Amino acid sequence: MNMVILRQAIESDLRSILTIYNQGIEDRIATLETELKDESYMYEWFKKHHGRYTVLVAEANKVVIGWASINAYNPRSAYDGVGDLSIYIHRDHRGKGIGQQLLQKLEDIGKQNNFYKFVLFTFPFNTLGQSLYHRAGYREVGVFQNQGLLEGNFVDVMAMEKLL
Repeated sequence: MNMVILRQAIESDLRSILTIYNQGIEDRIATLETELKDESYMYEWFKKHHGRYTVLVAEANKVVIGWASINAYNPRSAYDGVGDLSIYIHRDHRGKGIGQQLLQKLEDIGKQNNFYKFVLFTFPFNTLGQSLYHRAGYREVGVFQNQGLLEGNFVDVMAMEKLL
């Protein structure tokens, strides 16, 4: 694979971000979402990601192969220093270290923007994602049992955190 470039997402990246997000929904390994998203959904989502709540893309050969974002954890001001993470990698590029690069860059941006903690939610069976976060120093906080439904079955969700 050629060199991966990490950069701030721009509006013209939204179609690629949408494709990768919908892969995560289809593959049932990264989100409780079950309905595919459309361009208008992504546009509204992107409008909420400015300033400290950034979106990054990973690009190889001028093609977006992954994205990551810092999301608001809770609207209460007491939680302004806590960010919620999302990282999605194109299914053809998973397990190649792109998530690790995006995660490190998000942490650097988070520290520069007065975040003191990142949290994330993952499926206990998503061992690839968990290994990424464990290697980066995230700890398991606990498991929410029967947190959602996928394919008519209850699914547990694991909460993880890292103090920055």
